[in-house]
Amino acid sequence: MNNKELALIYVWDAYCGWCYGFSKSLKAFHENHPELPLTVLSGGLFVGHKKLPIASFSHIPEANKRISQLTGAEFGTPYQTLLEEGTFVMDSEAAAKGFSALRFFAPERAYLLASSIQRAFYYEGKSLSDPATYREIAIANNLDPEAVLAQFQDVASTKDAHADFAKVQQLGVQSYPTLLLQKGDEFIGLGGGVMTTEKIEARLENILL
Repeated sequence: MNNKELALIYVWDAYCGWCYGFSKSLKAFHENHPELPLTVLSGGLFVGHKKLPIASFSHIPEANKRISQLTGAEFGTPYQTLLEEGTFVMDSEAAAKGFSALRFFAPERAYLLASSIQRAFYYEGKSLSDPATYREIAIANNLDPEAVLAQFQDVASTKDAHADFAKVQQLGVQSYPTLLLQKGDEFIGLGGGVMTTEKIEARLENILL
């Protein structure tokens, strides 16, 4: 099998702290393998009855400490303030819509846009339901901010977000972050959690042997 039949699928959620921690490893791995196309899918972690104030998830502060210790990810002061106040509602559908709107204009930069979204929340403490957040991300990534906002508010972004959630369910992925290698009709787990770039590389090598 040649590399043309291989591709990467990354399943994440904008409000997943472990995805934020995994981003450095994935960025380095992705840069090492420009020959492997990468599709980024939103998982839909906090939707429906799980769309609750951040204080409802009492494990988050401790998880964040572990994420920092294991990955070196930095959680910014504005985010820590949100966490302490406890009333902020994490809405993964709104975040997936925002990601869809950005991805629409730069699909080849989907992973970098996902990273920008996570930094906006986990470092800058910005709401991923607020159109102004996507305006700033669009400007920082040289995209037309008005076009991105129009796309965010269009029903097409909601449909696209739901299509991502459905694909993730079809793949049977239930934890985030999950990096899959698509090899023909097979989907093979390649990495996630706190895996280093070196460990992902080793796993890829084993699969391709």
